[in-house]
Amino acid sequence: MQRSRHGRSQAPASRIDGQRPQGRARQRAYLIAALPDGDEHELEELRELLRTAGVAGVGELVQRREHPHPNTYLGSGKLQELKAELGRADANLVACDDELSPRQERNLEAALGVPVIDRTAIILDIFAAHAHSAEGKLQVELAQLEYNLARMRGLWSHLERLGAGRIDGGIGTRGPGETQIETDRRLARDRISALRRKLAHVSSSRAVMRAERERAQLPSVALAGYTNAGKSTLLNALTGATTGVRDRLFHTLDPTTRVLRVGGRDYLLTDTVGFIRKLPHQLVDAFGATLEETRLADLILHIVDASAPEDEMLAMMKAVEDVLHEIAADEAPRVLVLGKADLISDERRAELANRHPEAVLVSALTGEGLGELTERLEQEFARKLRAVELMIPYDEGGRLAELHHLAGDLEREETPQGVRVLARLPATVAARYEPFALNGRR
Repeated sequence: MQRSRHGRSQAPASRIDGQRPQGRARQRAYLIAALPDGDEHELEELRELLRTAGVAGVGELVQRREHPHPNTYLGSGKLQELKAELGRADANLVACDDELSPRQERNLEAALGVPVIDRTAIILDIFAAHAHSAEGKLQVELAQLEYNLARMRGLWSHLERLGAGRIDGGIGTRGPGETQIETDRRLARDRISALRRKLAHVSSSRAVMRAERERAQLPSVALAGYTNAGKSTLLNALTGATTGVRDRLFHTLDPTTRVLRVGGRDYLLTDTVGFIRKLPHQLVDAFGATLEETRLADLILHIVDASAPEDEMLAMMKAVEDVLHEIAADEAPRVLVLGKADLISDERRAELANRHPEAVLVSALTGEGLGELTERLEQEFARKLRAVELMIPYDEGGRLAELHHLAGDLEREETPQGVRVLARLPATVAARYEPFALNGRR
């Protein structure tokens, strides 16, 4: 089964900065994919990626095949059909829903006569536009360089030899035999090495800050989920934060950590970059430090857009699970949170309750289910707490204040010897209070 469709966009796609271009969109992409039978999502996500990047989609073509053609991605017949469709749709760009090999990209451009971009290039472009912190910009640049290194090819037909006709190649070159493309690749590799060194330094700084938080013994919770699932909105609703929220993919790249106080106890809640199907491996590698916040969390809240159709929702959940596995975070305790409850019908609520009985249904906009979610969070951490009975001398007032901060609700009694305390503490914290224990732990 094969399908093609073309037509003008009803409205130009938004630019990355939120402004709408006037008149016809400058970049008009024709979307293509080689998909096996049974893939029901087709090009919806690619269209949304292009919209986020400020590119208008003017048509699409899907070829049903188990595997893309190794040389041209699409078969020869489909290539001829696509070339004709490009002219009719007035497209000046082709966007592919997979990551193309350098050979596939070159052959497609030669056959179609227009630039070809793949899914990875689009995502990298979006990340570059949305990165604001110094670390985020370094990570994006590293990912882009690693992606482009294999795709560098001569832009000069002559490919002149550096230093040709001279005795030596000059300072900074390997010798008279180095071509311009070789120079570009060498400079790119040097820049990649420099970026990795800078990111290693940033990562060590992040580790120091994380160690400070760990010394405070505050439980850590990571919000993980598909991009645009509503993680930032939920963070704001739970903590009163004012993290920026936009209806676009990858709006949040840099991790945001806020304190959530529940039952007298503080928790660290971190919102991280959203996941996506076929997340480019360059981004998984480059954003390792950021994704580490998810990997090292004590608990992961897996946020899902419950307003999405069931099959699409399951596909997004699987994409998140795949990334969690890739970053070695799939063993961490998780709670499934079905968000955007204000957008679903009573029938859909009943269906979700039946299909996902352990999940918590919430709406960050109306506040529905937030109380149940915080109770569930307390229950998850309560399993890791130890009941202790302590006698804190009066001259250890600092330790007593720390206990109030760490334990939240506790029982205390003034005695001649000091303050007798009954509390529930994380195991690592309880070990620090062994010298004050009465009759061991219970």
